[in-house]
Amino acid sequence: MAHGKETPRQKMIGMMYLVLTALLALNVSTDVLDAFKIIDEGLQKTGNTIEIKNSDIYSEFEQALLLNESKTAAWYNKAFEVKSRADSLNTYIQRLKIRVLSEAERGNIEDIVVDGEIIQDNIKATTDYDTPNRIMIGNELTEKSEARLLKNNIEEFREFLLNIEGSEENLPEQLRETIKASLNTEAPAQEGALRNREKSVWEIHKFGHSPLMGFLAIMSSMQIDLRNAESEMINYLYAQISAGEVKFNELEAVVIPNSNYIIRGNPYQAEIFLAARDTTQAPSIYVVEGVSQPWEERLNEETGQVEYELREGLNYQQIEVDLQTGKGIFERSGSTAGIKQWGGILEFQGPGGAIRRPFYEEYQVAEGSVVVSPTKMNVFYLGVDNPVEISVPGVPANQVQASASNGTMKRSGDGWIMNPMRQGNCVVTVSAQLNGNWTQVGSKPFRVKTVPDPVAMVANQRSGAITKSVLLAQPGVVAAMPEDFEFDLTFRVTEFTVVAIIGGFVNDVKVTGNQFNQEVRNLINGLSRGASVYIEDIRAVGPDGGVRPLSPISLKLN
Repeated sequence: MAHGKETPRQKMIGMMYLVLTALLALNVSTDVLDAFKIIDEGLQKTGNTIEIKNSDIYSEFEQALLLNESKTAAWYNKAFEVKSRADSLNTYIQRLKIRVLSEAERGNIEDIVVDGEIIQDNIKATTDYDTPNRIMIGNELTEKSEARLLKNNIEEFREFLLNIEGSEENLPEQLRETIKASLNTEAPAQEGALRNREKSVWEIHKFGHSPLMGFLAIMSSMQIDLRNAESEMINYLYAQISAGEVKFNELEAVVIPNSNYIIRGNPYQAEIFLAARDTTQAPSIYVVEGVSQPWEERLNEETGQVEYELREGLNYQQIEVDLQTGKGIFERSGSTAGIKQWGGILEFQGPGGAIRRPFYEEYQVAEGSVVVSPTKMNVFYLGVDNPVEISVPGVPANQVQASASNGTMKRSGDGWIMNPMRQGNCVVTVSAQLNGNWTQVGSKPFRVKTVPDPVAMVANQRSGAITKSVLLAQPGVVAAMPEDFEFDLTFRVTEFTVVAIIGGFVNDVKVTGNQFNQEVRNLINGLSRGASVYIEDIRAVGPDGGVRPLSPISLKLN
């Protein structure tokens, strides 16, 4: 019976089996064989007790499956496959018992087998040595003998249990030894002259010279061994549901919002989840910046799980962890604008060693900005590039878009240029990329006007006194924008008329273009000091191609 460490139940069964074997080796009387009834009854009670305990474990599997199917399903399926095979083998053994019993009692077993259970006190053929041997072995032991078939079934079930995890080596050593001991199909080793066929073959050792009551007790012992192996295996499988789990002793509700800055009309969202930690140990946190995947992945072929390691060649910084909260603080100064990457590995100790989990985050540093615009001067001018500053607080400029209802918007450096199409009203709509989605964040109305008329001038004068020499030195008439108009816009004079009074008669010269021609210069040369020169009917064309009449120029020679 030396098969490694045994449970107390196995030791008791082993002692009962030794007593049974010793009694069978004797030429016993009917009174002694009756004692086997008591042994068999005890074995059946032990088997019933094991079955009840096994049933409780299966109930716990079912409860665990309801609570967490994904975590339990694999172990649940294995356990119930064990149950199915164990029940099948147990039924097979029970049918063999009833078959031998029926043969020994010549079919009169109505009061002996009740609901599949054997009532030992009603057995009459207790001393029948022939029937067990005849049915189990026959004239000689062959591959078709019931004893050999039984042995093969036991060995098949044993191999199934030993390889249920894919390989015998994957089971704990003590469990392997327990299964092998419970489902052992080797005859006890014999030395020297004691070695013979009956002692060296399991089938003959078990059923070669067994009276009916001894046979029943042997078969009951096998059923107990079967149920014991089943019990050990399903207890192991149930333990695997939570094997390798990290035990946490503190739970905390965590809320992580999509943003603490929400623009009107946009949703506020927050993730709410349960965080757990082990207050008896603090994790180790390793951080590196500027890398999108600061870890290496490796597949553990034994477990099929992905494991994470620190990448070689990266300069990790270990973050200090508060022992009271178990949290580390990553802090950096936003000294330069742009997208910043950071991440790393969080490591803590689990039941099977170090457990590592990767993390990665991005944040953006944007230039501070302020937009100041007068509310009563929201005007766009036709025909010019209207510069516009657009910004959304907290959002980088490259994640902001703008459109106009009356014109086109285009980027220009850090700002925008608006080119309206027609006079009237215009609405500028601004959208921003928030949490990965483009969202309208606001709009603003503007008025669209034509640019103001330019002012016609000669020598930077619209009127007043001017010397003849200065006037003659001017190339012609120019159109200048008002001083308070900030846009760089040019109008070109296309025609004008110079008028002067000489000898009481009005003399005029009509000019096409913007230059003083020789006829104009001759007219001015013929004027005396104190004479007036008028430039009228001035026309100018702007960038939009429109022609505008300009106010006249009135000059007096001094």
